[in-house]
Amino acid sequence: MSLKYTAIRASFELLWLTRMPHLFSLLSRSRGVILTLHRVLPDEPADFSPNAILQVTPDFLDYCLERFATLGIDVVPIDEALERLAAPRKGRPFIVLTFDDAYRDNLQYALPVLQAHEAPFTLYVPTAFVDGVGQLWWQAIEDIIVRQEAVAFTEGDDTEYVDTRTTAQKNEAFNRLYWRMRKLPEAERLALLAQFTAAYGYDLDRQCRELIMDWQQLRLFAGDPLCTIGAHTVHHYELAKLPVQQAADEMIQSVDVIEAQFGIRPAHFSYPLGGPLSCGPREFALARELGFRTAVTTRPGGLYPQHLESLTALPRVSLNGYFQKHRYVDVFASGGLFTQLGRVMR
Repeated sequence: MSLKYTAIRASFELLWLTRMPHLFSLLSRSRGVILTLHRVLPDEPADFSPNAILQVTPDFLDYCLERFATLGIDVVPIDEALERLAAPRKGRPFIVLTFDDAYRDNLQYALPVLQAHEAPFTLYVPTAFVDGVGQLWWQAIEDIIVRQEAVAFTEGDDTEYVDTRTTAQKNEAFNRLYWRMRKLPEAERLALLAQFTAAYGYDLDRQCRELIMDWQQLRLFAGDPLCTIGAHTVHHYELAKLPVQQAADEMIQSVDVIEAQFGIRPAHFSYPLGGPLSCGPREFALARELGFRTAVTTRPGGLYPQHLESLTALPRVSLNGYFQKHRYVDVFASGGLFTQLGRVMR
């Protein structure tokens, strides 16, 4: 675990011990929290699993929903959350559950838990992923590094061979390649990804088909009355890196595809990756101009009545796989507390 996450865990422990989540819930004007989830898997991650931050166990999800009920927190659809934000008085606190990317394990492991608790949720779908031609590049570089004792990093005419025999070396190599890709323009990132995966015989399309629901599975998942389906672009590109027309096309074409498949035009949107490198004022305005009712980021924070004035830049709190301790759930549920933590992190 990185120093960043070690520090966050220490903060969670201190907050829990001092009962700060309870105090913030009493004193804060925050009405609720939108939680971000990706994968739900029963197995414990391996020692080298940098993407474990994106997965929680079904048991932990089940406990979260039980604990929310004990704390008097309602799990509500995103449209009801907006109604509660607009109410003149602060009522019962609420949680909105959101899932990104349409992972197949959501159908197998998350849906039964959600149904058992009658917990509504929103699923944000990148349509190329469901077509089986998406590029889950963050998982691809983990999959390649985990089985290699060394990997070749090429930049221009230079090739460097990096040892990846130990877990520490694998993590270092992953972080180096991950952040190199994050900082590249999308066209250059795609070229680097194609070069890296081809060098190790990695089939991105096969990986996508194995990890993501196909349209038949998605119909089963999205057909549950608990589900609100939302858009998540076509290719899961970081929109801030694209020319404005391409960014708009990514957003609106995903809506068109979902409408063609389900007969429902999504009103809600999630920005891929969702941080400052991926979306900003230009994208927030674009989502508003394209007619989305809401659009969610991954910037941490609670929901307040003033968010009604910026519905295409809503904060979310990641239900992070590194923090699956029962005592941390009270921290995750505290919108006011995460607003303050978000300010400290910035």
